[in-house]
Amino acid sequence: MKVWLLLGLLLVHEALEDVTGQHPPKNKRAKEPGENRIKPITKKVKPKIPKTKDRDSAESPPKRQSIMMQMTDQGRFQKPSATLSLPAGQTLELRCKGSKIGWSYPAYLDTFKDSRLSVKQNERYSQLTLLNSSAADTGEFSCWSQLCTGYLCRKDETRTGSTYIFFTEKGELFVPSPSYFDVVYLNPDRQAVVPCRVTVLSAKVTLHREFPAKEIPANGTDIVYDMKRGFVYLQPHSDHQGVVYCKAEAGGKSQISVKYQLLYAEVPSGPPSTTILASSNRVKSGDDISVLCTVLGEPDVEVEFRWIYPGQKDERPVTIQDTWRLIHRGLGHTTRLSQSVMALEDFETIDAGYYICTAQNLRGQTTVATTVEFS
Repeated sequence: MKVWLLLGLLLVHEALEDVTGQHPPKNKRAKEPGENRIKPITKKVKPKIPKTKDRDSAESPPKRQSIMMQMTDQGRFQKPSATLSLPAGQTLELRCKGSKIGWSYPAYLDTFKDSRLSVKQNERYSQLTLLNSSAADTGEFSCWSQLCTGYLCRKDETRTGSTYIFFTEKGELFVPSPSYFDVVYLNPDRQAVVPCRVTVLSAKVTLHREFPAKEIPANGTDIVYDMKRGFVYLQPHSDHQGVVYCKAEAGGKSQISVKYQLLYAEVPSGPPSTTILASSNRVKSGDDISVLCTVLGEPDVEVEFRWIYPGQKDERPVTIQDTWRLIHRGLGHTTRLSQSVMALEDFETIDAGYYICTAQNLRGQTTVATTVEFS
């Protein structure tokens, strides 16, 4: 009887706990006094990566800034576009910001030291003025800021300005040439340019061979047309030689350029290819001798000669004569033959020794020597 009474009480107690929601959790240890009752949370944090823009800006080169301005007919200044077309006869005024400015303009203006051109440096800008412009002035005008330390200056590549200007003139589709016939040398190791530049941006320009008469296509592989340079032979060879001219068409009018003689130069660029030869290497007292220094080189590359000889310290009188000429070596190949001859009269003992010739061009120098003995 007691057993059944105890079981009944137990069932009633469990039913009351279910109703009140105070059923103790299973397998939960009792908290110690003072123990933090807030459950710790493990949070995953992604590493912070700098934005792509920030990384790129740190590695990118400094931003270029155009410093050139052009004065318009209305007396206002504006930034010039990459190419401009202006009527010949008007005054060109360009300004570039900076206290030290360098300029570049068509070589034609420097070659003839044209008084129409003036450059003035002011405190905050430099001003280029060209009066009474003509078709011959067509070309690139550029400026740059200079970074100077004392008397040494270098170009600031981040502060520059440039524009290519076409000066249009009635009856002149081509930039005028100072001669009616010009020579273009074709070198196998560099580009060659037939300088048919026009004064009208929209002009159609073609290249022609005089004989046999035919148009030479600018196919973009062997020959390309660059409005700022002319027809460019990318890889010149002997088949390109001959007489050529250009034809321009614009506004229903056409014009023929001057003629260009294309000559192939077989000698590669580099220091002079030099040889030396004495009229005799064993000379008797009182004899006359000569020593010849010879260079075979590119047709349009000048050569300078220097001599060292035994009697130089004693100021022995000698005669030195430099000459050059173009020679054709078959198959239309053209070479420049440059020679320097040293002549000495009444040979003496002090004249015996080494005769040294140094030939120099823009690409280097070569030194050769020969011995002349007293017999």
